[in-house]
Amino acid sequence: MKEKIHIYTDGESRGNPGPAAIGVYITDAQDNMVQEAAETIGNATNDFAGYQAVLRGLQTVEEMYGEVAKDMEFELYLSNELIKQYLNNEQQIKDASLVPQFIEVHNLRVATVSHLTLTYVEKEQNVQAYRLVQEALDGGK
Repeated sequence: MKEKIHIYTDGESRGNPGPAAIGVYITDAQDNMVQEAAETIGNATNDFAGYQAVLRGLQTVEEMYGEVAKDMEFELYLSNELIKQYLNNEQQIKDASLVPQFIEVHNLRVATVSHLTLTYVEKEQNVQAYRLVQEALDGGK
């Protein structure tokens, strides 16, 4: 059985749109943290920030594991249910400005992390990624 890497992502905007940040928290199968990232992304909507967080999470595992990532399993947890639905083709994207991000995530998914499961979680179950977003928004990162 392949080891499963867990990618927790969150993106948030204060004001929607407003100052926005992303947080990515990656763990191994035993829930040991292997990487984390947080950064502000300027003014954006919650959905744009959520996509940026997913993209950053996938880019990070691509950088960490390279070609090996194609043979690994990943579970991506995100607190934005709408983005999960978009990425799983469960709902059509209504905001055309999000289409380029959708395409970028899709391309990374196909090229690098083909064994990817997307799971919606409440903020309470996404504590580390949420913490990273808040720290970035508060100027702590």
